[in-house]
Amino acid sequence: MKFRHVVLLFLSAGSIFPQSFTDTGDTGALAAALVEAMSDEEALAQTFMLGWVGAEPSPLILDWIRDRHIGGVKIFGWNTGDTLRLAETVGALQRVALGGKLKIPLLVATDQEGGWIRHVKGATSETPGNMAIGASGYPRDAYLSGYYIGRELALLGINMNFAPTVDIYTNRASTVIGPRSFGNDPVWAGLLGTAFMKGQQAAGVIATAKHFPGHGDTDLDSHGVLPRIDASFEVLWDRELVPYRMLAKENIPAIMSGHLAFPNTQAASTPASLSSWFLRDILRDRIGFRGLVITDDLMMNGATTWAGSLSAAAKLALLSGNDIIMLSKTPSLNDPIWTNLLASMGREPAFRDRVRDAARRIMVMKLEYLRGETAVPYIPDLRKVETGLPDPEGSRFFLDLAARSVTILKGDLLPLTPEKAGNVLLVGKYPEFIASGKAAYPGAKGWGDPREMWIPELVSYARPADTIIFCLPDDEGLSVLRSLRGLGKRVIVFSVLSPVYLDQVPWIDSAIAVYSYAPESFVAGFSAMLGRIPAQGKFPLR
Repeated sequence: MKFRHVVLLFLSAGSIFPQSFTDTGDTGALAAALVEAMSDEEALAQTFMLGWVGAEPSPLILDWIRDRHIGGVKIFGWNTGDTLRLAETVGALQRVALGGKLKIPLLVATDQEGGWIRHVKGATSETPGNMAIGASGYPRDAYLSGYYIGRELALLGINMNFAPTVDIYTNRASTVIGPRSFGNDPVWAGLLGTAFMKGQQAAGVIATAKHFPGHGDTDLDSHGVLPRIDASFEVLWDRELVPYRMLAKENIPAIMSGHLAFPNTQAASTPASLSSWFLRDILRDRIGFRGLVITDDLMMNGATTWAGSLSAAAKLALLSGNDIIMLSKTPSLNDPIWTNLLASMGREPAFRDRVRDAARRIMVMKLEYLRGETAVPYIPDLRKVETGLPDPEGSRFFLDLAARSVTILKGDLLPLTPEKAGNVLLVGKYPEFIASGKAAYPGAKGWGDPREMWIPELVSYARPADTIIFCLPDDEGLSVLRSLRGLGKRVIVFSVLSPVYLDQVPWIDSAIAVYSYAPESFVAGFSAMLGRIPAQGKFPLR
């Protein structure tokens, strides 16, 4: 007789008959009882978080939920163009999950960091983002950003967010992190990350800090390769790991492991996401983290290339200390990932114990966060979705944040009134930039395609201008900007996203930074440029 299938358990807290997820009692005891009532297949399934392609849930993802009882799903940008449809989809997925014998709801996760990374689009708020929070200098801005982002996600039935991003902006050449970071001060990043976490959880959404142990000291992207970061452990401990040390003390419920190699540490060439030294010895034992560890997408080359296969990466991820393995696409039901992991549970007692321990941690998380009055509803109320997005209070707050974060980086010509500006040419690829600029400077002309191929035409078009206001989001615009240097015009750079590219154009007359291409950021930036509001932001890269 297999006693793990016996529902009657005798625990120190008394006898528990786990009928379903809705039972009451001690959380730890109930979590243990629920996992004891699971088969190996059901326990393994709880460690899976899967994505799918398209706006509608695929038949395959429904099969994984109905037949395998997986623990979670991940919402990606390709699922979210229509927020009302997304809410219907989340409700449909949860109904299938709740139809299981133990009635265990799904973790429904996404990446809604704010600013640049906004996987749930549609009617949700576009926000100034983390670097704007770092520039504003107010922890309350971090708290309210997390709160209003969380409140919008909760309306959609999304109960877990892969935020805050607490990567330190150590490498100024980083294009992966950039404005997703609060800045390059580790303590400040930890403080703001903690405030963001608390705000998000006040809205009922589970916060997940990322990308452990830190993605900010590389200009490579772990989606395509395995970045190697040469910092020693001593440097990591006093820099990249500071936010995680702070967040662990504040009981952050989840942390995402990153596909990053640190060859000058004991992990050597092993990605941190597959390293028991990083996840057990450092994160669990030394830092004292007690929540869930979730992999970044295992379908990224940073994990699979090193491991040799996706199946091998999945097993290593669980063995090393991850509790949830995340896959951006839905594998077939008999995919080697599943069959190999299940077979390993049957022949390797230590691996089976690790999987069931992960399932227990997941149950504790779900029991603590997915029940009660403050929990995100399993089935979204579509009427509230239609009237509550974007969040009206949040919209006002994000405009205020955008205004507080505007930073004058070089102010020789600022403030610049329309009379002083003369004939204005606005150069930038964002329609909102052109529209806001024309509202600020009536009569201004716009050039909305600043690519190298159009440089001769742009130079000719710019000759009648007195002032050129150039929107610079990344390094691709630098060659176009340089082509305007010899025209003898006033040149003002309107920096969005990361302002580090301004280091390469010291000859410009003035520069202003807003850190985001949200409409509110353009409005705030031009208001400061005109002198209508003070530019109070501080450059977050000290």
